[in-house]
Amino acid sequence: MGSASATSPLIGISHNFLHADPTRALFKGMTLQFIEQRMAQSVWRAGGIPMGLPDVGHDAGAEAVMERMDGLLLAGGADLNPVSYGETPLQPQWNGDRIRDEYEIRLIAQARRRGIPIFGVCRGIQLINVALGGALFQDITTQQPGSLVHRDWEPYDANGHAIRLESGSWISRVYGDATTLEVNSIHHQGISTLAPPLRATAWAPDGVIEAVEMTDDSEWIMGVQWHPEWLEATGPDPLTAAGGRASGDVLFDSFLAQCRAAAQRV
Repeated sequence: MGSASATSPLIGISHNFLHADPTRALFKGMTLQFIEQRMAQSVWRAGGIPMGLPDVGHDAGAEAVMERMDGLLLAGGADLNPVSYGETPLQPQWNGDRIRDEYEIRLIAQARRRGIPIFGVCRGIQLINVALGGALFQDITTQQPGSLVHRDWEPYDANGHAIRLESGSWISRVYGDATTLEVNSIHHQGISTLAPPLRATAWAPDGVIEAVEMTDDSEWIMGVQWHPEWLEATGPDPLTAAGGRASGDVLFDSFLAQCRAAAQRV
């Protein structure tokens, strides 16, 4: 792990949207696109240059913004719209962001065309699953009675739980062949139907999928349901963050290593 330099891989980070709001004091009636600070910092610490990827509204734009990137990082944020996976919203508050869904699906298509690594975080793992043909629980608590509390507004990123890892998987290898981890949990949607090209590699105690990877070794596509960018290693052990949770730094290190390797093959 080390800070980036001028020759480091360029990592495209998908934007969050604040859509036009006539009541907002700043940029009244304008759509804003942004990335969260600690996500950018995580990429930098791992040796990459974080680059926000603007949505310009069409396939040609996605192709243009991805053309110079060495990796695609799909960030967390708003819910996916159930229409994106062939369902009708069960509640109005679960409408999500269809515009962002379409934008990120375009980014995935261009990243796959170029053969560059893709890493999804929280919403990102869900978006990968939907883009590749899977579906989601619109609300885990409603559709999976008895499930864990995966999102709690008051503790927010202090909320968390243990997860079980599949032996031999990428996520297990990154953590020294671990079989369990402690992670944060800040989501209310999750994977219900796994996309055919993916396999699940980590699970919460209630069975909710916490990590996936591509079954085809020719494509490096990984996703985790938690937020590793908020779990920086704080002591001498690079695998451990505050409170005994799994450090997110090693995930970004592994992703950046794949991006460097892919860039050398081009």
